Amino acid sequence: MSVKRWLLRRMPHPAEWLANSALLRPLAPYLGHPALWSLQRRKVALAVAVGLFSGLMPGPTQMLTAALLALLFRINLPVALACTLYTNPLTYLPLYYLAFELGKLLLGINGELVMPPFPVFDGEHLWQWQHAVLAWTMHMGWPLVVGVPALGLALGLGGYVIVMLLWQCAVLRQWRKRKEVRGSD
Repeated sequence: MSVKRWLLRRMPHPAEWLANSALLRPLAPYLGHPALWSLQRRKVALAVAVGLFSGLMPGPTQMLTAALLALLFRINLPVALACTLYTNPLTYLPLYYLAFELGKLLLGINGELVMPPFPVFDGEHLWQWQHAVLAWTMHMGWPLVVGVPALGLALGLGGYVIVMLLWQCAVLRQWRKRKEVRGSD
């Protein structure tokens, strides 16, 4: 059984799901569009790209960015949202360090531009910690401003290519199976 069939059997129909949710019912005309739930190869690959790009956006804007881009491009909404989840407190610092270094490379900065230590969250003062994270981000300046979108685009492009290749391999495998079955008759 293909992944597509497996998902279609287990996923509730979007119209039912939206009608049953009091919070999402007003958004049903926008979220009910069939393209947002489509499992076509191109739409899923673009949703992965959008999700990976949006995952590098700051804090709580990741899923909002992914949802707005999915609505704009009419691509698979659940896949775009799920693909933002690769960023979390454990991956945030390494990804932003990589973005910082990529930004330095793209800007041609060879000097000693040192990344300051990441602010530690004490578990009590969330608002102050968020301001400290913002100050940490702003201290890194242009390398980060250039590096984050560049890394997001690279991850998105890589995700798109990988999904397209894996999907193509799965289709070719199914064709070969069908050909073998027909050839044995």
